[in-house]
Amino acid sequence: MRDVTDRDFDDVVKQSAVPVLVEFWKPGCGSCRALMHELEKLELDMLGKTLILKMNVEENFQIPAELEVHTLPALALYHQGTFERFIGGLGTREEILKQLRLT
Repeated sequence: MRDVTDRDFDDVVKQSAVPVLVEFWKPGCGSCRALMHELEKLELDMLGKTLILKMNVEENFQIPAELEVHTLPALALYHQGTFERFIGGLGTREEILKQLRLT
């Protein structure tokens, strides 16, 4: 799963031909690590369908502030370079897939 920063975020998201799913996380957050593990499993299924990225909020402040991310982990879905919504049902690969199918 690829890291994204405040600096390259807009370019990566806008240039993506597929929807983009971004996990906002921070080191030491157990729930963040658990979600990251599920996203890594999901990444193989979504190859070519959804780009999955992660952003460390301790190193990047601009994008999380713009989205008003207050609780972690948070999953944001972008479509055609524009924020669409936060994904609920955090936890398992299956729950995330179900939320993605609603788009």
